[in-house]
Amino acid sequence: MATKTSKKKQQKQTKWLLPLILLSVAVIIGVVLSIAKEGHAAKGLPSTISVTEAAQRITEGAFLLDVRTAEEWNQAHVSGAVRIPLDELKSRLAEVPVDQDVLIICRSGNRSGQARDLLRAAGLKRTTSISGGINAWMAKGLPVVSGP
Repeated sequence: MATKTSKKKQQKQTKWLLPLILLSVAVIIGVVLSIAKEGHAAKGLPSTISVTEAAQRITEGAFLLDVRTAEEWNQAHVSGAVRIPLDELKSRLAEVPVDQDVLIICRSGNRSGQARDLLRAAGLKRTTSISGGINAWMAKGLPVVSGP
């Protein structure tokens, strides 16, 4: 009789063991995925990206920031870009979204790198400079518009 009682007790205990294990595994997976996602967001973007990758990210909803002068902008710019000249960027930080990837373009990549560094120092980690700037963009045959 003692073995029947202990066998029933053991069955009751093991009945909850599998669901408990499955729940624990699900919680662990959720925590790991959450940490991985936060780690990716905290890392931000690479320092520079190619014009080809930039064009793809723009179609996916990235914010395109053009830091060139009005004269340069009027000659050619990427449709949908927002122009904030580099020398005004520090005073216009509030215009740059914090919840989107920010791709920065200039003529050749120098000013966009400076703008990226300024934005990252201000806490915007999801920023990157487009390598080669508008010159590389046009050399790849990617679309531009002209005028204000």
